[in-house]
Amino acid sequence: MYGQQEVIGVISSDAGELLPGVSVVIKGTTTGVTSDFNGNYNITVPSGNGILVFSYLGMKDKEVSVGNQSNINVIMVTASEELDEVVVTALGISREKKSLGYAVSEVSGDAIDNVPQENAMNALSGKVSGVAINSTGGPGSTVNINIRGASSLSSDNQPLFVIDGTPVISSVNNIGEIGRDNKADYGNAISDLNADDIASMTVLKGASAAALYGSRAANGVILITTKSGKAKKGLGVTVNSSTVFDIPYRYLDTHRKFAAGSRPYTEDNFPSNSYGAILIGETASAWAGPALDQGIKAIHWPYTQEEIASGIPVPRELKSYDNAPNFFNTAVSTTNNISIQDNTERINYRLSYSDLKHKGFIPNSDLSKHSISLNSALNLTDAIQVSSSLNYTKSGADNRPATNRGANPIQALYEIAPHIDVRKMKDYWLPGYEGFRQYSPFAFGDDPTDTEWNNPYFLAHEINNGFERNRFYGNVKAEWKITDEFSAMARYNFDEINEVRETKMSKGYTGDINGAYGIQDILSNEINVDFLLTYAKKFNDWDFSASLGGNKRSTKSSSVINSTKNRGSGILAPGLFTLTNIAPDNLNYASYKSERQVNSLYGLVSVGFKDMFYIDATGRNDWSSTLPDNNNSYFYPSISSSLLVHRALNLAGDISLIKLRAGYAEVGNDTNPYNLQPVLNSGNSWGNGSMLSVPGTLLNPDLKSESQNSWEVGTDLAFFRNRLRLDFTYYESENKDQIFPVNTPISSGYGSRFINAGLITSSGVEAGLSGTIVSNADWNWDMGFVFGRNRTKVMELVDGMNSVTFWEDAKGGAITWLGEEIGNIIDRALVRVDDPSSPYHGWPIIDDSGFEDSDRTLEDADGKRVAPIIGNFNPDFNLGMTTSASYKNWSISMNFDWRKGGQFISQTHRYGESDMHTQRWLDGLHNFSNVGDVPSFLKNNADKYLSENGEFYVLVGGATADAGGYPVTEGGITLNDGVFMPGVQGDYDDNGKFVAVAENLGGPGTVYTRYQDHYGWDFARTATFDADFLKLREISLTYTVPNRAIQQIGLQNLAISLFSRNIMLWTKADIGIDPEMAFQQESSTQGRSGIQFKQGIERFNVNPWAIPIGFKLNVSF
Repeated sequence: MYGQQEVIGVISSDAGELLPGVSVVIKGTTTGVTSDFNGNYNITVPSGNGILVFSYLGMKDKEVSVGNQSNINVIMVTASEELDEVVVTALGISREKKSLGYAVSEVSGDAIDNVPQENAMNALSGKVSGVAINSTGGPGSTVNINIRGASSLSSDNQPLFVIDGTPVISSVNNIGEIGRDNKADYGNAISDLNADDIASMTVLKGASAAALYGSRAANGVILITTKSGKAKKGLGVTVNSSTVFDIPYRYLDTHRKFAAGSRPYTEDNFPSNSYGAILIGETASAWAGPALDQGIKAIHWPYTQEEIASGIPVPRELKSYDNAPNFFNTAVSTTNNISIQDNTERINYRLSYSDLKHKGFIPNSDLSKHSISLNSALNLTDAIQVSSSLNYTKSGADNRPATNRGANPIQALYEIAPHIDVRKMKDYWLPGYEGFRQYSPFAFGDDPTDTEWNNPYFLAHEINNGFERNRFYGNVKAEWKITDEFSAMARYNFDEINEVRETKMSKGYTGDINGAYGIQDILSNEINVDFLLTYAKKFNDWDFSASLGGNKRSTKSSSVINSTKNRGSGILAPGLFTLTNIAPDNLNYASYKSERQVNSLYGLVSVGFKDMFYIDATGRNDWSSTLPDNNNSYFYPSISSSLLVHRALNLAGDISLIKLRAGYAEVGNDTNPYNLQPVLNSGNSWGNGSMLSVPGTLLNPDLKSESQNSWEVGTDLAFFRNRLRLDFTYYESENKDQIFPVNTPISSGYGSRFINAGLITSSGVEAGLSGTIVSNADWNWDMGFVFGRNRTKVMELVDGMNSVTFWEDAKGGAITWLGEEIGNIIDRALVRVDDPSSPYHGWPIIDDSGFEDSDRTLEDADGKRVAPIIGNFNPDFNLGMTTSASYKNWSISMNFDWRKGGQFISQTHRYGESDMHTQRWLDGLHNFSNVGDVPSFLKNNADKYLSENGEFYVLVGGATADAGGYPVTEGGITLNDGVFMPGVQGDYDDNGKFVAVAENLGGPGTVYTRYQDHYGWDFARTATFDADFLKLREISLTYTVPNRAIQQIGLQNLAISLFSRNIMLWTKADIGIDPEMAFQQESSTQGRSGIQFKQGIERFNVNPWAIPIGFKLNVSF
């Protein structure tokens, strides 16, 4: 037993205030106390060698050696944490946050890696205001990141990523397609970054913050700083291991009430046939057949060999099966990291290795990633340091399942009628036709080799979209501190990507019955060589610094692809996937090469006065090879300032910070290579030769860069020794000289031409609120909120052009007219009585067959929009909330993400509802069997059921008599599966007056149709949903083992975590579809959006919702 001694004392602030709740801990232990309300403390320490550590939020930690003292009074000094916080800014320059005149957000590495993610960018969701992050699919899929809205009509609007000073390649255009309707998402290259290597991420949101990056700054910049060996002295080893099980729990909202077929026949009432029983037509797309689980027997798939051989089928009871849970797997991801670091006076380094393996929801889907990183620095002298950041990543998959429609296993799964057990389809080859024909449902007596529907197991196992991406990126840097005031830096940055994609499609797929094969080799290379000279000096009350630098950027990319032609002769021998197994006349080959160079000079001047007023000015000039010689030089200036009001007015006490800031900047965006002069492209083959072609777009030798002028104002506030912190920013930007194609007369020989034109404006607000609610020796509780709202409008276009089309689909589209917001979704109008003198004014007009009509007119003769706006794919606002709490060795953290507003079109529901697959469709039919006089009821409620402002596309009736269905006779059989659409039949006379023929209200003259025939296919609104959602992005519970329990076995840290991520808590639509996935993947860029996605619409992008359960172990020694 060591001797003990008691120490007492009083703790006060440098302002003379007594401090309650100060943490007093014996260094190297967890033993401690807190001061009382009068600042008094009392603690027992080992005699002679104890060190006390005093900690208090907003104050600098203080260590005091006890020695023989029994009374130790302590004065805590204000830390001014917020004021002295250092953040990384443009070009990797570290600046005090208080001096910045623009908004900058920083997320720590701990916050990023607290809950492991396959793509580190997902960890930013709900943590940074003004940043919208969307995962467009499952793990490994592209992540779309947008900062402060769109700035360009033709680019992908993705931010620039800079890792340790190295600009890296990352595009959202990663969709490949070999084989018909086989679109695979291979993911952005930024996903190659290992989250465990990240020390921090800094988001430069506005042009003022990012202007030093010139033509790449228009969409913002994300600066990533990786971990180094400088964190602590000596040699250390850290091991992290995590495993997460994604357990599916909710699926697409389909019904299990009716079998495949067109009518709900019973054993007493069905079309006669030679078998004397109901015959289910398994190839029928509609699920409107006999009722399931009601004891009804029918002839249905699968059939026994005896039945097929004898030609005599046996009726069996129709039961329902829950196919989605039986098909999808529990996804499993395992990540292991190990790092070694050392820090001496001369050298420091950190070497890490990471391995990720993922098995997906869809059978035979996978993802893997191996990463090696070396971050090192060598002090050659006291004034010269050489450092490097070197990273190698190998990522890939044996199979990235197809998205969209066609080869997508999810589409095939949800097309299986509920009377079929998907588990009967696991043996997916048709017996006797292995390697040629898949085994899928067919009606008895039909040819089973004439496949109409794809077996989802066949698609999952026999269409394999594999890839391997090797990436080597990083930099070598030399820094020389010439004098105390003058320094120089030179750096060589590189990013090299080689990606090989290989598709193997077996024979038997309905889209390409003869199979397909292809291989594509993609190379991307970017080299940046830059230098920076810096002078910094303090003159009495003035702080001055100036930097001058330059950069030379060279990029090269190429692609070579060899594949079968879609719907050609496919592969010759089944199961052999080589180019030699393709007939010469069926071989499709193409290549592409692109180069670009940008030379730049830039400078920065910063002046500060009395640590309370700062002003920065920057300038950058780019010379781009993609622009004409007479237009290739562009200057991008910025100016920003900040005023620390609390310093200027000598405010103290509970006021920690009052900062006002403002900034203005001009940045730009150049065009892609070869948009000035036409180049020859490889075309389709002809016989044994190949053809060359010129682009269908007329190029413009006089293009200039897009330009953006933006300004922002804001404030940062902190109170109660920084325990309460607030920030607010308002910004506006004008984006001019947009580079995009406009249509030209076909007689010109071109379909379009590139021009500079247009003006789009953006404005928005960002806000943050954070605070420390509790802080003492045992407890700590922090909470923070981030808010962002952005609106972008198209204000000018070229003469004769009234709108911009981002995409058209599902009878609607994302089309923006002049003066309107980007993201608007339009629809066709339902034809209604427009005669204001008619008593039926506003009622839908019904034709003789009982169906409605749609008005396809989008704009009037003056170019003004007449098509109705039914929504916007952008949210009204995003709100994120993060909270963390700790008690002794336990800690818990949570991150919530709420997106309010916005709409999306679900083509999954559109296809499903048109074939009666969804429960929503059945529930949407109006059962008025209990209202008495239906025509009078509808007239009395015309505002709801007949008016343009009421419910859209009303159908009255049901699938059965119990559901309110009306009698409909077909083939001599009458069943109560009829519906009608309320409206009026009639036409206009020569004077434009509407003349009614009959009311279609359920009375005499009403036209009834089978409910499965009547769906609003001509309208996007029937499948448009609100996109509001609330997600629990992250939750983690961690226990850190006390040091005294692990030091005896040589460990420095041991922590165990239980975590989950990305749990959907609520959606306004409530249809089993994640609104965040409303990004329809395409193999070509869409409209003028510059990306391979249609934002605001999805088609079979419906992975199951899951509850992930993860475990993480962190050990260091």
